[in-house]
Amino acid sequence: MWKNGTADSTQIGYVNRNNQKNHGTRGKRGTDHNATTYKLECLQQGCGFIYGANGTDVFHRKCPKCQKGNPGIDY
Repeated sequence: MWKNGTADSTQIGYVNRNNQKNHGTRGKRGTDHNATTYKLECLQQGCGFIYGANGTDVFHRKCPKCQKGNPGIDY
């Protein structure tokens, strides 16, 4: 079951300025200090890549596939 986080950017359905949509968390620990991982989807036309990111990064993440963002992490 996917859940919301506590920040606006960690709410299911949140789309950041780089067109990355948050699908929520299952509570797995991230790689950043006190972070939780979130499942993100790239909404850029023709991409659709799905990857994991720390909750601390959701608001500004770029897609690893089409926007030269950092590699995704396990979610």
